[in-house]
Amino acid sequence: MQVSDAMTRDVRVANAEETIEQAARLMAGLDVGMLPVGKDNRLIGMITDRDIAVRAVAQGKGPGTKVRDVMTDDVKYCFADQQIAEVTVNMGDIQVRRLPVLDRDKQLVGILSLGDVAAAARDGAAGEALAGISRPGGAHSQTG
Repeated sequence: MQVSDAMTRDVRVANAEETIEQAARLMAGLDVGMLPVGKDNRLIGMITDRDIAVRAVAQGKGPGTKVRDVMTDDVKYCFADQQIAEVTVNMGDIQVRRLPVLDRDKQLVGILSLGDVAAAARDGAAGEALAGISRPGGAHSQTG
């Protein structure tokens, strides 16, 4: 099964110059915890509710803080034509629960979450990825 068979296609993109308050309101309205950040039709980052909590609020930054100041700019992604089994192994290795999905022209075409994988692929791939994601540490650890 390819990523394109399971991904969420309706994706909203935040602007790096928007405030974290605007991003948080968009997340709340969409009932999501993450937004891709784009500029000039290119993916330049990701912002999560955790980024807002840990990189902004916990450090005393206010709601007017720009998305660019707290977003993750080292974007991990996958391609729509990749196999889900390959991508979920990678998700476990890099410890992420969601990946932006790009086409081969590197245009954003969707988001793949563990929930998408669990709903589409009934082979246990989501559970294997979650085991890797849930181990301590990793690039998104807030403890150092």
